[in-house]
Amino acid sequence: MDKDINSRRSNRISRGLLAAASDPCVKVAGLQFVDPADAIACQKSFPFNETIRQNVLSVVSRESTTNIRADIARINSTRYATDYDFNGDLWDFTTQLNDGHTRWFPNCYNSYQNILPAPVVILDDGIFIAPDSVELLNQLGPNFISFFAAKGFNWQRLAGARVLTIGGLPASVYVDQIARTVSGNFLDHNVRVNSVISSYRIVGTSFSQRVGDLAGPIFLKQTSLKFLLIPANSKSPELVDIPSWANNCAATPQTNGVDLKSGVRPFARGQPRLARAVLNDPAAQPKTAIGLPPPFLPTLSPTNGSTGVIKSYILPGNKTGVVRVLSHSPSNFNQFPLDVEAAVNQFKKAGVTNLVIDVTNNGGGFVCLGLFLHQFLAGTEAGFPGFQSTSRANTLAQKILKADISLGLDGSVSFYTADNWQFLNGTQMPVNFNYNDPSVPFVVNGRSNPTSQRFEDVCPTPQVNIPATPPFDLNHQKLLFTVGNGNCASTCALFTTVMFERHQTKIATFGGNPFQPIQYKGMAGNQVLEWTDLDTEIKTAGLKDDPLAPPDFCLPAYSFFDENKPIAYVSEQPQFRFPYTAETYNNPQKVWAFV
Repeated sequence: MDKDINSRRSNRISRGLLAAASDPCVKVAGLQFVDPADAIACQKSFPFNETIRQNVLSVVSRESTTNIRADIARINSTRYATDYDFNGDLWDFTTQLNDGHTRWFPNCYNSYQNILPAPVVILDDGIFIAPDSVELLNQLGPNFISFFAAKGFNWQRLAGARVLTIGGLPASVYVDQIARTVSGNFLDHNVRVNSVISSYRIVGTSFSQRVGDLAGPIFLKQTSLKFLLIPANSKSPELVDIPSWANNCAATPQTNGVDLKSGVRPFARGQPRLARAVLNDPAAQPKTAIGLPPPFLPTLSPTNGSTGVIKSYILPGNKTGVVRVLSHSPSNFNQFPLDVEAAVNQFKKAGVTNLVIDVTNNGGGFVCLGLFLHQFLAGTEAGFPGFQSTSRANTLAQKILKADISLGLDGSVSFYTADNWQFLNGTQMPVNFNYNDPSVPFVVNGRSNPTSQRFEDVCPTPQVNIPATPPFDLNHQKLLFTVGNGNCASTCALFTTVMFERHQTKIATFGGNPFQPIQYKGMAGNQVLEWTDLDTEIKTAGLKDDPLAPPDFCLPAYSFFDENKPIAYVSEQPQFRFPYTAETYNNPQKVWAFV
């Protein structure tokens, strides 16, 4: 009997070892850094599932434009070999909508970031592999270095090389191709070009560097890329096949919503759930990031209020203050206004008269913090600090609002209830007011897309004293200069647009293809809900079984220049346009000094 038991146990172990040997996912399980070929082999090992396709498409198909419906119909009729192929097609489809608020992130396939040891930059005299790439990529540690050492590939020698072709195409053409098909997020093509190249940003509260999208999307598709380049200190072109590396650093997976009536509310009654407008992109806001190399970090002493997402400095001469606004989505909402006040007070004490606001790679955040920053700079005399807004008023949105009113819900539970908004005269809407009755006709691309009545945001009172008049003279010729690379989205786009349209703030945009126009703002949005929020709204309103669920919910803001158009539809270019140079690329302090 003991021998028989041992035999069966041995057979089970043998079968387990055989299964492990045939399962390509075993090779990458639990590893943070892997060969992209191994990661792709694992991801392509899962069979296509028709039930999952129908479930996914039932969620993403509640859109209203003909081309989108046609693409969804195509995806619904395509025969896919694997689950990877289906999700890859859906990824490409949502990416090429060029709206960072509408994306598909299948957690099984966006858990790796593809890193090419050759981040590119567009400078005033061509396209180059970033001269600081050794300092940058060495921060990835011994796993990265040993991976390429094992392949016998000397990536360090490529730093600063002039790039002639990529993937067999002229370098600028390949960059444009990636911007057109991979980067997504922004309507403006040249803003997407700036997503392809390497650029500085802040992740968390620290300066870091975005490697760029050149190696492809988080959704892994390639293992190497051919470059024709001229190495630094050489005159001879070389064709180099550069292998890539997969880094497991994605954000946590998203979950379905909950019925807030049956569980713990996220806020106490009477405290509204704060509106957020932010891009949802693991590549833009990863859990981990590569630090900005020390030679590129600002050497100036930061002012007061620089421990969070606000980083402020006074340039030599004490005439110009810099406010680096890395995000409008801090971990501590109430600290943001305190940091702005602290920086401006120190500016005033030092005699600063000019102000530079750097919004490079700002993906947005809390709408109210964008409104606060504008009001603090413009003073309360400027009136309401934002834009008029509306919400979608399709049939399901109308049902949600009616259900919320009948259930006696308020803004601590629902984003739809009227107490989240105020009338255009500045008085808050009563909680039982139905702003969708009557709805307002609105047509987009020839299709009916009715909206609610117009309203304004309601924001909590900040714990600072907002000045009645601007702390700096808004009419000063040098006063407000907003700089960035166009990757300024959602709440950031609202802030820069209101500063330009209402106060004629000077705006300079850096980078991009020098032969193409570029906008100073990315995708604008006044409030955008993720799937979790949408599903929560539907369940809380008791409408999960409604045949129209789930809805598409987005609040637009309307331009001061043309109140018939949401600002997302208004093309606005900067007054000033500059290329990055070998001195200014990835070097925030050099950019500020130049401006």
